[in-house]
Amino acid sequence: MTSKSSYRTIYEQGVRRSSRFFTLITCGNPNGAKRLGITVTKKTGNAVFRNRMKRLLREFFRRNKDLFPAGHDVVVMVKKNIPPFTYQETARELTELFSRKDGK
Repeated sequence: MTSKSSYRTIYEQGVRRSSRFFTLITCGNPNGAKRLGITVTKKTGNAVFRNRMKRLLREFFRRNKDLFPAGHDVVVMVKKNIPPFTYQETARELTELFSRKDGK
């Protein structure tokens, strides 16, 4: 996802789930594709850290497309208190977040 209006729609209409380090927002889309959006603010850290987090999230999406619901847009927001994660730690945290159905 690249447009500001797509993100705005998801923020307003999507279903939120949060963990200690990530917030996941899921919203249906009209074209039926699985799309990923990533939000990492400057409060999270310097550019090197933010880019690493984005790379880890894209890799998780690439390896675990079956976890993502079909026909939905998913935005992953990284919280500001996150420590430097490895891929395994990121994958574990996001897998738990995707498996929860409670919205908390």
